[in-house]
This record gives sequence, structure tokens and C-alpha cells, in this order.
Amino acid sequence: MNKPTRILTFKCTSCSKPVQVFLQKVSACAHIAPYQGICSCGTVMKHATGNQEAVESYMQSDSVTWSHHH
Repeated sequence: MNKPTRILTFKCTSCSKPVQVFLQKVSACAHIAPYQGICSCGTVMKHATGNQEAVESYMQSDSVTWSHHH
């Protein structure tokens, strides 16, 4: 299995500047690879790949302490 990339770059939805999002620490679960970063304008950017339900839960969460549970 390939390891997920540790850093991804996206365009900010507020100011269109490039934002780097970093792979977040999670359990040893392969169901999700969550990413998060903060733009220089202050907008929090989130991205995730993996299991659809886990990704939806992460993207809807406003908590920085989100974790995937089985």
C-alpha cells in the first residue's frame, strides 16, 4: 500500500492564494488520510481521502481533535 503524500497544495476558497495542507496524525487506520492547513488570510482548509463516510465526517467536523473510530 502506498503512503499518502504528507503535504498537498490547494487554492484558498476565500482569497485564491496557495495553501499547504498537511497530513494529520490519526490512528493506524487506513480508512482515511485527513489534511489540514491555514491560509495566510486565516481560512482553515481541510481535505481528506479514503472511506467516504470517514471523509464526510472529517469534512463536516469543526474540531481540530477529530479522530476516526471503528
